Amino acid sequence: MAADLGTKVVPTQAYDFANGEIYVRYEESVRGCDAFVIQSHTVPINEWIMEHLIMVDALKRASAKRITVVLPFYGYARQDKKHRGREPISARLMADLFRTAGADRLMAVDLHTAQIQGFFDGPVDHLMALPMLADYVIANYGKKKLAVVSPDAGRIKVAEQWSARLGGAPLAFVHKTRDITRPNESVANRVVGDVAGRMCILVDDMIDTGGTITKAADAIMAEGAAGVIVAATHAILSGPAVDRLRASSAREVIVTDTLPIPIDRQFDKLTVLPIAPLISRAIMEVFEDGSVTSLFEGRA
Repeated sequence: MAADLGTKVVPTQAYDFANGEIYVRYEESVRGCDAFVIQSHTVPINEWIMEHLIMVDALKRASAKRITVVLPFYGYARQDKKHRGREPISARLMADLFRTAGADRLMAVDLHTAQIQGFFDGPVDHLMALPMLADYVIANYGKKKLAVVSPDAGRIKVAEQWSARLGGAPLAFVHKTRDITRPNESVANRVVGDVAGRMCILVDDMIDTGGTITKAADAIMAEGAAGVIVAATHAILSGPAVDRLRASSAREVIVTDTLPIPIDRQFDKLTVLPIAPLISRAIMEVFEDGSVTSLFEGRA
């Protein structure tokens, strides 16, 4: 991102004390600066979130003029509402923590739900990876009969945006059930919509353990689809995800690098698109008081 913007990353000293406490210090002045503090909330997620908060606090206490927190992947985004009594809304807590630490603005890519934007008391730039993912699909599969499939009814609005981007490709969704007491598990019951003979683009915001997406791909193929291409923004790839995706009926899995993907978590079907150009353009628009919405044809 720094290279795209023609600047450099501020030299930073960071280390852990013997008991695990995190220390951060910037090695040059940030007084009066428009600061963009970037962190990937990857495994171990709580450690990197805490470091991110400390980075923001250090900027605030060093008199940065404006602090924009850049979270390519927003940690705890799935905990955006209460399903049962006595549960937290951790996505709101995250927003409160960054606000308290000193953040003036948040910038994230493909939030799990759009309502998270309202949790932060300040501007939120909600970037979308859809254009870059869709352009890749068009370049590689545009000549085939396509259909856009949502892995559940809740993401049908995103699927509609995909359909518009792919020239009005027909929509379908997988009807699934989920036991709220057992995270990362779902049952794909049936496909609603016509997918027979079509190359199906199965779209989602994240792939965690891979259970939902691989079951959905199998259900689509069972309905006579010509093939399944998985397109998702965040490749968490926890636990059995790589083995499941490698063995799945999907022809290709297209993701971005909002989260780092170690070499041992990569596989033949996986295509990783760089997110840096998108975030760099958004940072420049914010820095120059331009329009982030203009990057997404007025839809952001």
